[in-house]
Amino acid sequence: MAICKPLNYNSLMNKRFCISVAAACWAVGCINSSIHVPYTLQLPFCRSHNINHFLCEIPIFFHLSCQDTWSHELSMYITACTLGLIAFILILFSYIYIISTILNIRSTEGRHKAFSTCASHLTVVSLYYGPLMFMYFRPHSRNSPSTERTVSVIYTVVTPMLNPIIYSIRNKDIKVTIQRTLNMQV
Repeated sequence: MAICKPLNYNSLMNKRFCISVAAACWAVGCINSSIHVPYTLQLPFCRSHNINHFLCEIPIFFHLSCQDTWSHELSMYITACTLGLIAFILILFSYIYIISTILNIRSTEGRHKAFSTCASHLTVVSLYYGPLMFMYFRPHSRNSPSTERTVSVIYTVVTPMLNPIIYSIRNKDIKVTIQRTLNMQV
């Protein structure tokens, strides 16, 4: 909205719309977890009860269970693919619309600034969805606890940490401060 309809942004992205979108996201998340969590909590665990992971995510519990979890893994993959595909399609369509709008901008400086904004957002989205898809779309047979721990740190710690850094580097005052700091240390 900020790039495609900048003058209408405040009227279109009003408080009611933002609350509706947030509520829809929370509702989908609650419904999804209400499907998977009760089944996962009923799994019998005959192996060690120690979770060798930073987070208690559902795929980790599958590894600890002595029961066949194939049907639940399948339902988790279907749900993850459906929700992931919907999110991906929404992002893809919005970027197609944004890029077509940017290409219609007459000034080279305006196009460069708009593409720069999109590139930083796309970087954050890729850093989040890439590891998340790797974690949830991998077959159960390719279990590697150390890889799973590393990947989970990327999408739970690194991405949220990089998000403000990536967006603040675009600020001119912060760029100047970083350049001054780097020049003083050289």
